[in-house]
Amino acid sequence: MQLTLPRLTLALIVALSLPGLALAQAGAKVATVNGVAIPKSRADAVVHAQEAQGQKDTPDLRAAIRDRLITLEVVAQEANRKGLGKSADTVNQIELARTNILAQAFRNDFLKSHPVSEAALKAEFEKIKTQMGDKEYKARHILVEKETEAKEIIEKLKKGEKFEELAKTSKDTGSKDHGGNLDWNLPGGFVKPFSDAMKKLEKGKYTEVPVQSQFGWHVIALDDVRPATFPEYDQVKPNLEQRMQEAMFEKAVAELRAKAKVE
Repeated sequence: MQLTLPRLTLALIVALSLPGLALAQAGAKVATVNGVAIPKSRADAVVHAQEAQGQKDTPDLRAAIRDRLITLEVVAQEANRKGLGKSADTVNQIELARTNILAQAFRNDFLKSHPVSEAALKAEFEKIKTQMGDKEYKARHILVEKETEAKEIIEKLKKGEKFEELAKTSKDTGSKDHGGNLDWNLPGGFVKPFSDAMKKLEKGKYTEVPVQSQFGWHVIALDDVRPATFPEYDQVKPNLEQRMQEAMFEKAVAELRAKAKVE
């Protein structure tokens, strides 16, 4: 049976194959290459990395990993024999890989030791629901560069010209060919100036004063409104937990940088 492994990253190759950065040599081994043992712990590390990518720990997977590690060891030994392990470029790459591995180890340890409480997750869930709003809006818009352009469009609408036709001049390439249609969205899905103006509109009406955002000037039309359907807590909990943990980690890193002496 032929089994293809995902390509190992440079950092993993360096950590698992080059002498001096290999895992502890003591204990059980999976092979010996020219007198150098390949420890079982090294193979286990690769297995765990593959499991994280969706592979199952099977005899075939371990056999393929053993074969890969033997090849890496043979090549690494030959590189050292030729003195390549002492070149400036190789040393720099090894140090960079080592730094990346340590940074990843710190991240993994931080996420493991800083779980988000159920109470915090539910509080964040309710906060997001409030921010997003309890109604969905089906809106269209025409986005232009200048306020004068937006005013001209509004005047043309007042004279009876079709919104769909005028939308063809919009800067928004995603909606211009669809009459400016933005489909159904919660207010929280738009920038604040846009959502504030949209929520004040009656169905079938458009903004008679141009609305400015960081993207330019908008003319907004409201087609319909309906009660929002928000996902259940259990549906969004995994993604919410991941996002909150990542935010905690980024904050911790920022604090470490602030304390660091950088010259």
